[in-house]
Amino acid sequence: MKQTEKESTAASRAQRPPEAQRFIQGLRGVRYQVKDVSRSVAFYTRQLGFKLDHEKLPAFAQVSVGDLKLILSGPGASGSRPMPDGHQQEPGGWNRIVLQVADLQGRIEALKEAGLRFRNEMEAGPGGKQIQLEDPDGNPIELFEPARSS
Repeated sequence: MKQTEKESTAASRAQRPPEAQRFIQGLRGVRYQVKDVSRSVAFYTRQLGFKLDHEKLPAFAQVSVGDLKLILSGPGASGSRPMPDGHQQEPGGWNRIVLQVADLQGRIEALKEAGLRFRNEMEAGPGGKQIQLEDPDGNPIELFEPARSS
């Protein structure tokens, strides 16, 4: 490590209190607000191949694929309650989970035939190809196929 990198790392540690360096234990998952937990579970398990981990209807379910745990919070779930200022937590937005797939074009065709809704057309760039799909509540899901290495 270069001297400036060592200094930068040391300065960064010095600015954070010790408890800030260790209170995060790891990534638990991603929470999506949904209107109907049963419908969302069916979408993620039947259309995208997720596994059902937990289900406490009508409030909550957790589905997973690989290391990703997706927490689905319906109306009435503790993770869906209004903020102290009254703002309601709602589905949608632009932050999204990114799922890596093979044969993106083929997957798009199959999902369109199944009646799923896409936000855009497939885009391609130096890192790969991607498209945004919506779950039944409008939460975005990016399907991504990495560029092939030369």
